[in-house]
Amino acid sequence: MEKVEIRSTTVIAVKKDGKVAMAGDGQVTLGNTVCKGNARKVRKIYNGKILTGFAGSVADAFTLLDRFEEKIKEFNGDLTRSAVELAKMWRTERALQKLEAMLLVADKSKILLISGDGNVIEPENDVIAIGSGGNYAYSAALAYLEASSYSAKEIAEKSLKIAGSICIYTNDHITAEEIE
Repeated sequence: MEKVEIRSTTVIAVKKDGKVAMAGDGQVTLGNTVCKGNARKVRKIYNGKILTGFAGSVADAFTLLDRFEEKIKEFNGDLTRSAVELAKMWRTERALQKLEAMLLVADKSKILLISGDGNVIEPENDVIAIGSGGNYAYSAALAYLEASSYSAKEIAEKSLKIAGSICIYTNDHITAEEIE
């Protein structure tokens, strides 16, 4: 049986004017077929103080999100420490090493990308995007940050719409969340 590659999603996080927004599209693609259009890939956790979003394998991402939420509780909402501890665990625990996903996490002051190769990256320009349409959304968001008065949430949504018009693995069913 041939392994069918699941491609899905674009998730973006934007920080502007004391607010942080994260938005994700809803498309899940199995091979060359759209099998779901309304998946929810962005959520608030920790009493609405932290945003999370994922790209990649859904089961893998949920496993990582559960572990991240445990770390957030363990470290009393310390985003950076929780992200670093998850990245370390992801690299060292045999059961987690083969997980194929990327996570974006954010609180009111910072955005972080967590990947399975041990990276925890804070973006230089207050915006970062992951997934198949991530580069398109990122480019659009940089332009909006520089040349518009849109809010963080508006930039995230508009950037995802642009990504969805270019990337066949991204749709226009957008879920957006914001914290301040």
